[in-house]
Amino acid sequence: MVRMTIAVDFDGTIVEHLYPAIGKEKIFAFETLKALQKDGHHLILWTFRAGKELEEAVAFCKSRGLEFYAINKSYPEEVFDHSRSRKISADLFIDDRNIGGFPGWGEIWQMINTDASKEKNDKFISAYRRAERRTLCGFIKYLFCRDN
Repeated sequence: MVRMTIAVDFDGTIVEHLYPAIGKEKIFAFETLKALQKDGHHLILWTFRAGKELEEAVAFCKSRGLEFYAINKSYPEEVFDHSRSRKISADLFIDDRNIGGFPGWGEIWQMINTDASKEKNDKFISAYRRAERRTLCGFIKYLFCRDN
């Protein structure tokens, strides 16, 4: 598996978009991100947030067991230089504002883990579906859209 640097947006991606407040966490966001870290990927929090709002987002993630390789930087030691672009260097960007919108964390995990074993993939998707059923829409989908 190729280890990647993955930039992840916060509002609308990790949590529902309620900026400047912190929205409800998206289904399976933290489980997916922690699984990506466990697989050796570097995660960068890449967000519009700054100051107090950024500190709150970082603390929110840390309270759920997620710490980032870097925050709004390409690497931890980077110092922002106003003479250069703020654009960061990453192999992949996960953001709700992508063309086509946000596909969901289960789909993102599958896109990144194309070489995962069938057992690992099945285990992850099973856990994702259990989490999804805990929501009203997911439960209705489970009841009426099952493949039997």
